[in-house]
Amino acid sequence: MRATVNVESDLTSPVIPAWLRATRVLKAYVALTKPRIIELLLVTTLPTMVLAANGWPGAGLLVATLVGGALSAGSANAFNSYLDRDIDAIMKRTKDRPLVTGAVSTRAALTFAWALGVISTAWFVWVVNSPLAALLSVGAILAYVVGYTLILKRRTPQNIVWGGAAGCMPVLIGWAAVTQSLSWTPVVLFLIIFFWTPPHYWPLSMRFSSDYRNAHVPMLPVVATARRVAVEMIAYAGAMVVATLVLVPLAGMTWVYALVALMAGAWFMQDCARLLGRARRGEKKLHEMRVFRNSITYLTIVFAAILIDPFLPDALAVWAN
Repeated sequence: MRATVNVESDLTSPVIPAWLRATRVLKAYVALTKPRIIELLLVTTLPTMVLAANGWPGAGLLVATLVGGALSAGSANAFNSYLDRDIDAIMKRTKDRPLVTGAVSTRAALTFAWALGVISTAWFVWVVNSPLAALLSVGAILAYVVGYTLILKRRTPQNIVWGGAAGCMPVLIGWAAVTQSLSWTPVVLFLIIFFWTPPHYWPLSMRFSSDYRNAHVPMLPVVATARRVAVEMIAYAGAMVVATLVLVPLAGMTWVYALVALMAGAWFMQDCARLLGRARRGEKKLHEMRVFRNSITYLTIVFAAILIDPFLPDALAVWAN
């Protein structure tokens, strides 16, 4: 029996140009690295490097470190996409990710993740010329992939608290790239982001709690009331504000930074308190995504102040004269 051919279908089906196919493949691989998360990590790295250098660290070192950090974070995120592809297929928020749609094969994604990890490590050693930064970069990948994704995420409601430590590593990496060492100042910067992570991520988890529940991921908003989540958010936010102020005497920050950190902290804590008030009143609309977006604004403001602060003494002296 001869196979029939649908000539009309063949004639009318669009032919996708090679450049368009290549663009789609490139976008799929970029999506594996979760670029929005990388952007947030780099926002904290640049100010840290300026603070470590007490001024401009040099364009070459700065660019090299940011590139290395992006490769490292991209590796961790690609591993996470590979390991979480089963729950990504269940959750509405993640159902369009490349490994769910088939835009990238599982084997290709795993190879890509390993390649980025190896390249980022070599990059920090040979281009940034900082073995310590390379070691911290590997530690960040392991913390996110093994600590958070494999061990904590599906087992404990405190997953994002301890697993979120991986997202704090860029400040240590940036500091090490400049000074080839670590001190208490980058540790405090680490703690700022560590305490910021729960009140940043839990509002998102509240918004998509049904997704996490269906995927059997015990995020705190899935297993606890909105009131309890809001109370814990305020506690972590309070510790975060204290950490930003500890930076003042420790790193010799100016009164300008202190004022910005205090005002920004009060604003964000008020936002968390309003969420708690809405939860106590049993309101259906908690506006949790507003708190999520404001948490990003808060972190950007604080680290922008850290970025500017080393240049302020000279600027104020010029202005005074």
